Amino acid sequence: MSIKAKLALFISLIATAILSLNISIYYFSSKEELQDGAEQQMLTIAKQIGTSLQASEKSRRFMEDTIGERLRAAAIAIQNELDPRIDQVRNEQLVLLSRKLGVDQITLWKRTADNIIPVKSSDPSEINDTGAKSWDYWYTAFTQLFELQPVTVSQGQKLTNFWAGPIQYASSNPDQINKWGYYYDGTTDYIINPYINAQTFIDFENNIGTNALVRNLLADNPDILGITGFDPEFFGMPPIIKMKKGKLVRNLDVRDIAFGEYTFRDLENDINNVRYTAKTGEMLTTTEYLNGKHVMKSFISLGAQTKFVVGVSFDLKAIEKSLNHQLFLHSTISLGLVLAAWLASYIIAGFLIRPLRQILRNVNEIAQGKFDKRMAIRSHDELGLLSSRVNTMARNLQTYTGQLKESAAELKSTKEYLESFVNQTWDAIHVTDLHGQVIQINHAFEKMYGWSAEEALNKPQQDIPDDLLREYEDIRGRVLRGESVADHETVRRKKDGQSIDVSITVSPIRNEAGEIVSIAEISRNITARKETEEVIRRSEKLSVVGQLAAGVAHEIRNPLTTLRGFVQLHQKKGSLSDIHLDVMLSELDRINFIVSEFLVLAKPQVSHFQPGYLQHILHDIIMLLDSQASLSNVRFETKFALKVPSLICDTNQLKQVFVNIMKNSIEAMPNGGTITIELNHIPDEQAAAIRIIDNGCGIPEDELPRLGEPFFTKKPSGNGLGLMVCQRIIANHKGHILVSSRLGKGTCVEIWLPMRKN
Repeated sequence: MSIKAKLALFISLIATAILSLNISIYYFSSKEELQDGAEQQMLTIAKQIGTSLQASEKSRRFMEDTIGERLRAAAIAIQNELDPRIDQVRNEQLVLLSRKLGVDQITLWKRTADNIIPVKSSDPSEINDTGAKSWDYWYTAFTQLFELQPVTVSQGQKLTNFWAGPIQYASSNPDQINKWGYYYDGTTDYIINPYINAQTFIDFENNIGTNALVRNLLADNPDILGITGFDPEFFGMPPIIKMKKGKLVRNLDVRDIAFGEYTFRDLENDINNVRYTAKTGEMLTTTEYLNGKHVMKSFISLGAQTKFVVGVSFDLKAIEKSLNHQLFLHSTISLGLVLAAWLASYIIAGFLIRPLRQILRNVNEIAQGKFDKRMAIRSHDELGLLSSRVNTMARNLQTYTGQLKESAAELKSTKEYLESFVNQTWDAIHVTDLHGQVIQINHAFEKMYGWSAEEALNKPQQDIPDDLLREYEDIRGRVLRGESVADHETVRRKKDGQSIDVSITVSPIRNEAGEIVSIAEISRNITARKETEEVIRRSEKLSVVGQLAAGVAHEIRNPLTTLRGFVQLHQKKGSLSDIHLDVMLSELDRINFIVSEFLVLAKPQVSHFQPGYLQHILHDIIMLLDSQASLSNVRFETKFALKVPSLICDTNQLKQVFVNIMKNSIEAMPNGGTITIELNHIPDEQAAAIRIIDNGCGIPEDELPRLGEPFFTKKPSGNGLGLMVCQRIIANHKGHILVSSRLGKGTCVEIWLPMRKN
């Protein structure tokens, strides 16, 4: 036998012993416990009644709803057959229609100033002047139908433009029970009221429904004296009786006794008990002498699905006699079961506890960290399987513990290495949380900026100059969106107020779920490098100035020689011809142009940077040069991206660049051709790319490196300063120019401009 079967037997014996013991104890408290047993029996009966009542009510309601839908369909058919004006309808028509449609009678109701009355009917007894004003909720339903509103009364069946009242005695014939339907959709000036005889519902209630169930229960249980269904709303209230055609009639929807017979009456107490049970939902039991018998009454609510309270009356003496016999029998059996259960439990417990003690000892050793102990497995039942699992657990714990020790040592080594790396590096490192509070710094940060750990930690970052706070917030915003900022050159402030140039790299720090939890920033002091670059830049400027000066001197010497010759000629002859004067003026203009270009390079005009759109600038230049291009048989072709954001620029300077480059392209195509202008947005680079492509004569490969040199040109009337000016303007916009060309194929000039001004 498996351990599972042994445990089941043990529990079964214990349960039997406890049950038998409870029954024996129950015997010595007979009166109170007998009442509890009777209450349980009554509760079972009440549940049976409730279940049956719900099924009966559901069937009855289904029948009523089906007949209601049939009456509505009949009303719609009647509407299609009759004139919409009631004064054009004859009673004879209603008689014929009732036979045709299978309804008992048809009545038409008309609304007056203060009432709703039946005017036409297939049954003349239905026509009267008293109307429905005194009919309580019936009049409310009629009024809502006439006003094309949904019927809101709780009674009856409600469909679109239709209401069917509950089954009720007919006013014209109190011996007859009918089901009425009322239809009005606004197309007629009357309510259509077909109705049929509803005796079937009463027969159903008496022969199949709850009343039949009550009769069967009383027949099968002679100890039950009576079963009564109370309606808490009307029980104890004076009966509502109306006079119909000289006969007293009690409406079916206001009955205080819904089913059964109310034989054992104690009206005053029963009213209170019914109302208490209906309000609280609790079962209530009382005992009293009624009609010469010791009666126990129980009141049970049937719940929210029905409003009734069931009252069950028992013959208490008959119940006591039956239960006493059962209690004596159970008490005798219980004594034997207790003795047998005790003996069996003792034997089984000793058998079961022995291997469990061994498992417990082994588990205690594992809890103390001794994973090398193993248990001998002597059986293949559940205890043997448990011992095997404990041995496996010990082996796994021993393995995992070793792995954890190795991982801990490795993590410790890695942590020490990282801490050493962070603290020994010359770059300042600090970490801020999502609110901008500094939570970690290294030694280099303290040395570079001057703040100690106590002064910097758990405080906002203090090294940001006021005029760069907006730039700093922009960088944090980009990092919080998942980007990384690398080698960004900016300025930071030391504790003593001194400003230093730094290159920063800012990156997000994420947790295991991939969420950003903090921001790391690495700063490198580049002040010395900046100073060196400035020295180099000044040296380059001096070199360029010297080169430009030499070029200017060379370029100006030729026109000065010409001017000197004409001046000497004038000195000898005393006069000059107009031709000579024109040549002198031309040479002076040439000198002035060269000096102007030189001044642009040496000292560019003040830039006016503001937002601008490249597509608009390029369109303006194309319109400006279109006439000149047409004279040279050159046409422009544009390929602009749909969405190119604005950039911060000097519009006039960029126009100067595009004019110089496009003029060069036109002059490179003396026999005509096409200039293709492309504009694209590069989101990854946050830049715009402009490509100006011609199919002209091209530039030799050995001359490409010299483009941009001052006074290097192949044009007869050029001076080589135009492209140099263009490069200077683009560099001032933080961009760059790339020129590629193939001799005899054409040239491509590509300009990259950043979308924001850094």
